[in-house]
Amino acid sequence: MYRIGFDVGGTFTDFTVHDVRDGSLRYFKTPSTPADPSEAIEAGLRALFGEFGIAAEEVSFVGHGTTVATNMVIERRGVRTGLITTKGFRDVLEIGRQTRPSLYDYSVANPSPLVPRALRIEVAERIDAAGDELLPLDEEAVSSAARRLGEAGVKAVGICFLHAYLRDAHERRAAEIVRGILPEAYVSTSSEVLPEFREYERFSTTVINAYVGPRMERYLERFLARLNDLGATVPPYTIHSNGGLMSVETVRAFPVRTCLSGPAAGVVGAAEVARAAGFPDVVTYDVGGTSTDVSLIANGRPAFATSRLVADYPVRTPMVDVHVIGAGGGSIAWIDDAGALKVGPHSAGADPGPVAYGQGGKEPTLTDANIVLHRLDPVSLLGGRMTVQEAAAHQAIEEKIASPLGLTVEQAALGIIRIAVSNMSRAIRAVSTEKGHDLANFALFPFGGAGPLHASAVARECGIRRVLVPQEPGTMCARGILMSDISLDFVRSEVVQATEESWPGIMERFASMEAQGRDWLDASQVPTEHRTFARVIDARYKGQNHEVQVTLPDAGGFTLAEFRAAFTVAHRQEYGYDVPDRVIEVVNCRLKAVGAVERPATPPQGAAAAMPAPRASRSVHFDEGWRNTPIFDRVALGAGLRIPGPAIIDEMSSTTVVEPGQSVTMDAAGNLILEIAA
Repeated sequence: MYRIGFDVGGTFTDFTVHDVRDGSLRYFKTPSTPADPSEAIEAGLRALFGEFGIAAEEVSFVGHGTTVATNMVIERRGVRTGLITTKGFRDVLEIGRQTRPSLYDYSVANPSPLVPRALRIEVAERIDAAGDELLPLDEEAVSSAARRLGEAGVKAVGICFLHAYLRDAHERRAAEIVRGILPEAYVSTSSEVLPEFREYERFSTTVINAYVGPRMERYLERFLARLNDLGATVPPYTIHSNGGLMSVETVRAFPVRTCLSGPAAGVVGAAEVARAAGFPDVVTYDVGGTSTDVSLIANGRPAFATSRLVADYPVRTPMVDVHVIGAGGGSIAWIDDAGALKVGPHSAGADPGPVAYGQGGKEPTLTDANIVLHRLDPVSLLGGRMTVQEAAAHQAIEEKIASPLGLTVEQAALGIIRIAVSNMSRAIRAVSTEKGHDLANFALFPFGGAGPLHASAVARECGIRRVLVPQEPGTMCARGILMSDISLDFVRSEVVQATEESWPGIMERFASMEAQGRDWLDASQVPTEHRTFARVIDARYKGQNHEVQVTLPDAGGFTLAEFRAAFTVAHRQEYGYDVPDRVIEVVNCRLKAVGAVERPATPPQGAAAAMPAPRASRSVHFDEGWRNTPIFDRVALGAGLRIPGPAIIDEMSSTTVVEPGQSVTMDAAGNLILEIAA
């Protein structure tokens, strides 16, 4: 039997196949199809079924990561959406937090709301901050609003009432009315999507969920139809932003939870691989075709966040804390009005792609620079399946960059790489040094097609001494899906002081959520022995505006005194101080229901008998100039082998560059470990 994970990226769709019988892993990549991502999924599955001799009925698990929802928000390709809200609150989406995206640049404005003002309709109703009804729901006003939205061509409706996180009866009734009048409309209520206080974030997240919902449903229908055509009958799972898997039904209800789908899978997989290799503290560094995603893993645990911006719109949902910048293999090199060389954030993507790919690209990219300097194979990539046009890349850099700046092509290409490396290094410092971590104590964990290509330069610039490169790093996100558990997050929001009188009620919130979690795990057919529940409290000192997270034990009781002690530790770590006599407020109670899945164990790597002969050698340009460099196939290397730099190590999904003065060894699990000279 086989377990298959795949991740749909902006440039490539990556696959990892786990053979349950012998534990082996196999890897595959195919170009993405942005117009319909499911096309690349079907094409890739057909190709790998044929290449690896897999029958569809032998597939026991299918999991996938997707950027469909994120791209719809970024490109504003969602459906026409309406909002029904409490009288007096139609402009919450417009008012926001009254912050400017660029404090000193008045030409930079906040994005326009996804729901125009004419489609934001108020109705009379009111729940107070204690959860009591002050004004009953005006059902006729809801009916009238639904009819108006239908006449306006609305395909999705968000329903967001004040304090609905405490009492959802009004939202539930309004949803019933809207569905009765607009049976084809996609309806999201804030009490289901995000039952937390803070109206702006709750409204924004709910509207995004509605905005992307219908088209996500159509994507899922195509995806399921293509799986059915292939003969794969197992229900697929999708990884969500918190690094867990959820069913198709859950994705349909909460597509906003997939906004960080693929990157979260990569971080989960990196944490597992690094822990097994003896590296509990790593910075993950995922460089794809369009972006670089970095995250911090300390003591084997990824960092998590509860909110982020997606195309400048706030999304509040538990997620792996990933910092994203527009720097990838397809990032375009250009010259600004002042004559300075820039790289990104615009990308050539999968279509037309880098110039060297021969798919119509005209603008030089980071990939073209690496091909011109021969750090990437100037003949073919993907194990020979993709031919490369070095001459076209050379010409594009010469015409667009080198000649205007009075540089040689080599100088221009090296400048493109140095600028990209500098941008990536700043992103790494943002999740580490700027948060009080010493990078000298961390290893760099590069993956994505272009991560290992630049890892040695990035590590040197950041002061990182070791780099851990997993097998087939270009498919790490797909591999991470196979290491992810089934999970779903629940939350209860109510601001209450942490006292002996209130503590039993706080514990009751967790009991209620755990009952919900058990029901969800029952529906997902997770055996009882594979279930766990993680509990977290968001708390703050009275008078503060933001919370710190306090993790509770997975099982057993937890007293108020233990909570206060844990809160003190968390507050010191976050802010550097505590206030012993200040009242503590509990804001949110969070529970994560987890169903453990079978994880692929990497078979041990055979010891190296002797230094293998290089597959070839070619002249490669490093900082000091051209050097004759041996080229090794990674599959030919054995455990314990040490290779001095310079060297290039090729594999299907990526290329690892070992610079002069560095060295690389392979561990027993097949990971490459680069030693970076001080």
